Amino acid sequence: MPSPRHVFDTDLLVVGGGPAGCAAARTAASVGMRSILVEPDALCRNLYRIPALNNVLGGHTDGVSLATAITDELLTGTPLCRTELGSRVTALHAYDDHAAATLDDGRRLTAPYAVVGTGVGPVQPHDTPWITVAPPATPPLPPLWRADAADAEGRTLLVLGGDRLIGTFLRAHPGTRTRFLVAYPASDDYKVEEIRDDPRVALHPVAHLTLRLPATAEALDRDGNPHRLTADATYLNIGNSPAPPPGDLRPAPTGYCPPAAQHPRLIVAGDLRSPRYQRIQTALGSGAEAALRAYYASRDVPPPDHQVPTH
Repeated sequence: MPSPRHVFDTDLLVVGGGPAGCAAARTAASVGMRSILVEPDALCRNLYRIPALNNVLGGHTDGVSLATAITDELLTGTPLCRTELGSRVTALHAYDDHAAATLDDGRRLTAPYAVVGTGVGPVQPHDTPWITVAPPATPPLPPLWRADAADAEGRTLLVLGGDRLIGTFLRAHPGTRTRFLVAYPASDDYKVEEIRDDPRVALHPVAHLTLRLPATAEALDRDGNPHRLTADATYLNIGNSPAPPPGDLRPAPTGYCPPAAQHPRLIVAGDLRSPRYQRIQTALGSGAEAALRAYYASRDVPPPDHQVPTH
């Protein structure tokens, strides 16, 4: 819809302060664009909980060192970026000539373009068909990436789902005396191969599981046989779901937001695009590319795949 022409608050809105959002703000600054980055928590908050890395450039071997480097660079070395930490975008809208974000305190921010890098959040048991949570209802379970060595030392942990974060945790804490009871559906069979031989892991392929919190479950294996799992605590490891802000983004049936399907003023970056590209390195590159897309579009420079007709 058309809107009155006015002076915008900044050159680029960045929604989400993970690797994609931080890379977008830093890249925008490198080409002289002002940005406002909105993040309800700390910058790169999830990176601080990743104990081991092996897929990023720069010599970073854990999430803490990478998150610290990104945060320091953005907060102290990027004067063109203004951060709105502790604020949440409650509505994001696109117009003919700008994007607008409404914050949870009622303020409204505008810019010619917005990069959206809000990523994903942990899936809860009620979101999966193979888990039933017995009453009474309880607060959301913590994801495994929030656990540290102290949470596992000398304890048995019931882990729901076979996502590869289990292997990351065990490699990061090789001396931790723990026992993981890993209950997982058939769709996770290929994910558990890397932990199959770890003596701290007991694999339980299940057809269905009824969870009785805090840490007891009745499992039905794939042959139809029931058995009980008892642990000291329960952690989620069943994947993530997209977390787009409300407003004018156009999610696919999966909940992810394909960049090609969005309004031209809204540029999706990072994990929110697709589960296929949920890697730190690709999130960084995606955020940088999104900022450059906004930069060139604001200057009417054709995209790189634009073909100039010849006569």
